[in-house]
Amino acid sequence: MCVKPVRSLAIPPRTLSERLRFVGLLMMGAAATALARPAADISVEATSQDAGVQVTARALLHAPAELIWQTLTDYEHLPNFVPDIAFSRVVSRQGAQLVIEQRGDVRLWFFSYPIRVTVASTERPYHGIDVHLLQGNLRRLDGGYRIEPQPDGSTELTWSGLIEPDTPLPGFIRTALLRRNISEQFAGMVREIERRADLWSARSALSR
Repeated sequence: MCVKPVRSLAIPPRTLSERLRFVGLLMMGAAATALARPAADISVEATSQDAGVQVTARALLHAPAELIWQTLTDYEHLPNFVPDIAFSRVVSRQGAQLVIEQRGDVRLWFFSYPIRVTVASTERPYHGIDVHLLQGNLRRLDGGYRIEPQPDGSTELTWSGLIEPDTPLPGFIRTALLRRNISEQFAGMVREIERRADLWSARSALSR
């Protein structure tokens, strides 16, 4: 009986550079998994104030203040990771003073409210950003971010502001609408910070 040799089913070997790249990706993925931090707890408070709504959102992050700052000030790419922002661009910059134009929509149930604003932004690197409405279809927008290092090495990120639409809305709809909008946008920002922090941790682990 003639026995035919069994053909190997092994995948043809890759080039050395391809193998090294593949191993590096595996190691980075493993490091990111091992170093992945739990999702930050986010708290959001919204209270009616005359015709506006005061909203405060907080999260405790395990990320360097520098990385948080880089994410907050990535203005041109905000639509990539912040829900309901469809367009964002820096109109002008003079030192720490910026003018930023943004467009998007606020949605709640069957209700949708378009947002078209131009804001003045004052940067305080690694500490916070103050925002004030210049023009648009809001009557008022005063607020901003705060970055506060904590004794345990974590960092508290806070967004707080007073928002007043230029269209009269019933109080319960106005509060729910703006609370939902800020909650979603703040959560999107936090997720992006955590994603970048995990990637940074993975790269640091591979470099050691």
